[in-house]
Amino acid sequence: MSWFKRSKEGITTSTKEKKETPEGLWQKCSNCKTIFAADDLARNAYVCDRCNHHERIGSAEYFQILFDEGKFKELNKDVKSGDPLKFKDTKKYTDRVKATQKKSGLTDAIRTAKGKLDGEDIVIAAMDFSFIGGSMGSVMGEKIARAIDEAIKSKCPFMIISKSGGARMMEAGLSLMQMAKVSGKLGQLSEAKLPYISFLTDPTTGGVTASFAMLGDLNIAEPDALIAFAGPRVVRETIGRDLPDGFQKSEFVLEHGFLDYIVERTELKETLALSLKLFKS
Repeated sequence: MSWFKRSKEGITTSTKEKKETPEGLWQKCSNCKTIFAADDLARNAYVCDRCNHHERIGSAEYFQILFDEGKFKELNKDVKSGDPLKFKDTKKYTDRVKATQKKSGLTDAIRTAKGKLDGEDIVIAAMDFSFIGGSMGSVMGEKIARAIDEAIKSKCPFMIISKSGGARMMEAGLSLMQMAKVSGKLGQLSEAKLPYISFLTDPTTGGVTASFAMLGDLNIAEPDALIAFAGPRVVRETIGRDLPDGFQKSEFVLEHGFLDYIVERTELKETLALSLKLFKS
């Protein structure tokens, strides 16, 4: 059986010489499972061009999409959570925060930044779901409050990109106080006659939805985003009946008057630029 004998030497590749495909080179759509080159998906604002599914992204990606040339100045980036209640469940709150900071590279569940959008100054606060579910704690309230102060000082629009599971239980009542704190600061923004854009993404739930996420001069959302106070499962179990199709999705919320419009992420910057020009006119 000479068919399978090598006729030449030196044509084998050792295991050490084999080249592995670098991690992160490809990315799969979480909806239709189509595989894309990661760079191609990023160029399309992380939206699948097959099924139009909007992948969940964080503050870094939103800042890159919205700020001109991806340039911005981050505000108050060193503000970190304390542990006033000495909270402990399966692990200490301080240990949970430190582990999440190490894993995510973030200091908390929100980043705030100032830059230009279509040549005009804007301050944007963007939540990161990867940090304890984008939960609202004292740091989130404080950073939003300071960002609003910066917008008032600079006489420019302010925007919050919400992506949150709700209040951070490890801070209990201190977390819930941020609803009133941020709402009060938004009142100051309104008195300064500066626009507030609330952009709701998947998911926006709990205390964030129950307060500042619904207080925008414009309330807008991404397609198919879950927008709710309590999740569909909790509502279903509470009322004991099946829910309408698409219940609590952004299209359903728009139909019932809680949103001004839904915008594709690929058209977000252009649409925002036009909306902000209308506020100035």
